[in-house]
Amino acid sequence: MENKSHECVLVTLFATNLRRRRLELSLSQEVLAERAGVHRTYIGMLERSEKNATLSSIERIAIALDVDAHTLLQRRDEV
Repeated sequence: MENKSHECVLVTLFATNLRRRRLELSLSQEVLAERAGVHRTYIGMLERSEKNATLSSIERIAIALDVDAHTLLQRRDEV
């Protein structure tokens, strides 16, 4: 089965919220990746909706961004 992460609403929403929060904190992808314990290219792939994050990755990234994990999956009008 072909991976179509870019077609999944939650993947796109996560990507948007991840990038928005990273930029709010003025963090580079590299610094965020280091804080979250993931590879720097993985952050870029997530932000471009090229990868589907695991629950454990979402949790690690949320901690690194100092937010609750569920906020990375919410529409902006729900926050």
